[in-house]
Amino acid sequence: QVIRSLTEDDTAEEAFRWSLSLISRILTRVINEGSTIVMKAINANSVPQLKRALACAPRASRANWLLKVEAGTQNISPLMWAIESCRLEAAEAIIQDLLVIRADRERYYYGVEDLFGRHQDIIKRLITDAPTLLPVIMQGLVWRSRISSGGNRRVNYYVKHLLINPEDDSVSETLSWLVAAKNPRNMSHEVIVLVSDTMWNGLIFRQFIYSKIWFMISLMFFMLSQAILPKSDSANELHMRLLIFAGRLLMYFVTMVRFIFQHSKFCMRSYREG
Repeated sequence: QVIRSLTEDDTAEEAFRWSLSLISRILTRVINEGSTIVMKAINANSVPQLKRALACAPRASRANWLLKVEAGTQNISPLMWAIESCRLEAAEAIIQDLLVIRADRERYYYGVEDLFGRHQDIIKRLITDAPTLLPVIMQGLVWRSRISSGGNRRVNYYVKHLLINPEDDSVSETLSWLVAAKNPRNMSHEVIVLVSDTMWNGLIFRQFIYSKIWFMISLMFFMLSQAILPKSDSANELHMRLLIFAGRLLMYFVTMVRFIFQHSKFCMRSYREG
């Protein structure tokens, strides 16, 4: 009736009726195919209901139930749905269930590969949308043996995905995300301490030393030409004056120009970013 009041074109009215019918069929199909028992438990934000739903899942398919729901040609992640809709109790239960080690007669099942394979930026999403769940996922990356030997227990840390991106073997941005969050409690977690120590000892330490070599050489020339040689007993001799002049020439036309260029670049970048 609304369309009829706006136009008398029967073709336009029929086209509008057909489009509404198509949209309703699509929505009905999405609701029917996407309304799994896991999604119903998430919408209710009920941990007991979620556990009852997962009790029906085989060990090999348990992670898939929690990370992928298909509706036609599209798929969504129940975990991301729980986080984005603020069903944090259900999201916490999902993360804990994924990071539990299970086994049968053939193999072990541990959902860390499925979790980070499906959501490579899961740490960033948790920092942004659910920071209270960060300790939960960090604790799930630690396995402690129940048997002690000599007063010690074996501990395994599953931090590969916090160090590198398996797809292209590039360095993971996990540490940069955590630093940008400015939360010292997250940075002091044992998993993050291990990741940062591994990065420093294995890769960053050597690069840091290499990047500071030129600075140390420049500092040495500065001290010699400005403080040490001018105050020596032979400072007025020709060869010493030439040596001081060469050192200052190196400082002013090589080192200082390099610093001016670097700081100008940083100033321009900061000005553009506001």
